[in-house]
Amino acid sequence: MERRSALKNIGGLLLAPSLVLNNNSDRGTPVLRVAHITDVHLKNDLGAPQKFEKCLHHIQRQSPKVDLILNGGDVVFDMNKENIDSINAQWKLVNGIMKNESSLPIHYCMGNHDIWWYEDDKGQALYGKKYAMDQLSLAKPYYSMVQNGWKIIVLDSVHLDIDNTWYIGKLGDEQFAWLKNELESTDAHTPVMVMSHIPILTALLMIEDNIVNRWEMLGGDMHTDTAKIINLFYQHPNVKLCLSGHLHMRDKVVYNNVTYLCNGAVSGAWWNGNRRETAPGYGLIDLYADGSFDERYVNYL
Repeated sequence: MERRSALKNIGGLLLAPSLVLNNNSDRGTPVLRVAHITDVHLKNDLGAPQKFEKCLHHIQRQSPKVDLILNGGDVVFDMNKENIDSINAQWKLVNGIMKNESSLPIHYCMGNHDIWWYEDDKGQALYGKKYAMDQLSLAKPYYSMVQNGWKIIVLDSVHLDIDNTWYIGKLGDEQFAWLKNELESTDAHTPVMVMSHIPILTALLMIEDNIVNRWEMLGGDMHTDTAKIINLFYQHPNVKLCLSGHLHMRDKVVYNNVTYLCNGAVSGAWWNGNRRETAPGYGLIDLYADGSFDERYVNYL
């Protein structure tokens, strides 16, 4: 079943065309430079390995240098449309390229294509998130860290719907309670950046191929608990920036002084050129000690 949810009564919504935010010459130099890559969908096909290597090399040639890579999920092409040998080969390819072609530290969240939901495998060791978590060395699918004065929170936004046949974007009660505690226990002067696979808030759903005069918001395309999350962020003004992918298109939405960036896709249209008007690329983000940031979307081809 495809779960549908509506975007209602979100005042102050801004789809911002500019690529740089908070240009303030008094901030000094950035304390952290992050490359946000998402939706790599790696598979030994369509020249994907060579293009991904080119992306990693492009990131490592940036000046000033990138300190950290954040991978927003859909690391492999698709665990649900392949047999186990193909799945093993995809992950072997990922791990080999990351080991041989990148020297930068990297942190992951999982996307819907990284999770094994094959119907005939329910109850087996591969079913669910365990396989990908093992490959990515994740003890939990959501976690936080502090880097150069910024707190980075990585969320697990992909869950089965109530009928267990399709996924939707949400946190669930346990993870939401954890997120609430993370923010409450973080010093109010520590800026926070959040990464999820599915966007918490995006305007991109309004340019999809929807029925004329009626926008249909799929619960698998944006968080279904958006209102609950943005209300929590409203109580914590040190939440500055939220990164996501999933939709393979680029947009920026600013709401309640939080910037929501959907940063396209390394694979573009699944290694077949642009996804609508968004070229294959990655986000490049400079974080400052005062909680401000600069960001832009980089086409590496």
